[in-house]
Amino acid sequence: MADSPPNSLRIALPKGSLQEPTMNLLAKAGYNVYSSNRGLRPTSNDSELDIYMIRAQEIGQYIDDGFLDCGITGYDWVYENGADLVDLAELPYSRASANPTRWVLVVPEDSPFKTVHDLEGKRIATEGVGITKRYLAEKGVTADVEFSWGATEVKVPDLVDAIVDVTETGSSLRANKLRIIDELLRSFPHFYASKKAYADEWKRSKMERIVLMIEGALLARDKVGLKLNLPEKSLPEVLERLPSLRRPTVSPLAEDGWVAVETIIDETAARHLIPDLKALGAEGIIEYPLNKIVP
Repeated sequence: MADSPPNSLRIALPKGSLQEPTMNLLAKAGYNVYSSNRGLRPTSNDSELDIYMIRAQEIGQYIDDGFLDCGITGYDWVYENGADLVDLAELPYSRASANPTRWVLVVPEDSPFKTVHDLEGKRIATEGVGITKRYLAEKGVTADVEFSWGATEVKVPDLVDAIVDVTETGSSLRANKLRIIDELLRSFPHFYASKKAYADEWKRSKMERIVLMIEGALLARDKVGLKLNLPEKSLPEVLERLPSLRRPTVSPLAEDGWVAVETIIDETAARHLIPDLKALGAEGIIEYPLNKIVP
């Protein structure tokens, strides 16, 4: 891989199921990434980023080997590959929800197997061979673990006795009449850096700035800003009802006996709060979306 120019950060983004939510998150953080469906070297509105689109399974190893400075990939794949990286931040988002990815040990609903110890000497298929082997070793169970190239759910019970697969909600497993008997690992994406890149002052500062903006975008997720004008006599009751991130900002208005109130609330709370605020005499109520909250 050719060297990047000075003041350039080689960063990997996950291609596949995490691609769209990662792009959306970066956009909210202020980094617009421009890529076609097949583009593996997208551009962005930050000329200092040298971006690679790579399967999440491979990103950690490329960073560890020094081909890339940093990247976003799941904790599970770094754990799977045993990569020795600098972990700058956990980023609590996933492909379909805000739930972590769960690696689970699964058997058919009608299987006689109840615990992992029932799988002694049996066959298990999984994409996470390293994750599964470590788990079995911790449990003192010896089983034949084989790599699965995909469509793992269809392999039980005809081809293997159990599988280790990933899920967020468990709905796909239930639809395929499968039953979870244990959980091996929970994983969110993380922002990882190589030790060499982290030791470079410019690259470390650049990465920390990106992480700050991403974390601000995540903190703003599912929250909205709220502005309103309020009779001052109603202020104590309103302050009791507002579940704000911090104490709301209260400012006097030009008209005596009135104040302006501004705060941040959960978006789902707005539908309950706004009618209550209106009943307390609030006027000019404005709800607005947020991109970032930086504590």
